[in-house]
Amino acid sequence: MENIETTLNDPGRFAARSTGDPALTRAFAIDAALLLIDDKCEDVLVLDVTKTSPVTDYIIIGTGTSDRQMNAALSHATDLGEERGFPRYRSHVDERGTWQLADFVDVVIHVFEPNARAHYDLEMLWGEAPRVKLPERKSPGTGGP
Repeated sequence: MENIETTLNDPGRFAARSTGDPALTRAFAIDAALLLIDDKCEDVLVLDVTKTSPVTDYIIIGTGTSDRQMNAALSHATDLGEERGFPRYRSHVDERGTWQLADFVDVVIHVFEPNARAHYDLEMLWGEAPRVKLPERKSPGTGGP
């Protein structure tokens, strides 16, 4: 059995935190969150964990209505990450399909079905992290730009 300290100190076990441009990382986090909103995810928020997490800068949390919708939203975020130079490091789907995750190292996206989101309550876990204000989005057909 492997020693936990050995596992945690293995540089190949976890993705290294990026030393990239913080403005580009923040822009990717915001745009990925907006993509989730465009894909009809609800209650999307971005947490700035740059000062509290040793492994990532931003955590995005959203609520989806089905595994198909959540999968599509994360697929679109993955495409955006590739375009912006933030390739997906890994992804995970729980066995019931109620929680999906995409890890871009500097940005981690969690999309839950409503009950799973309430159960894991990541907002409370990261309660001290500042929330990033997202730009307002016009609904289709409301007139205006």
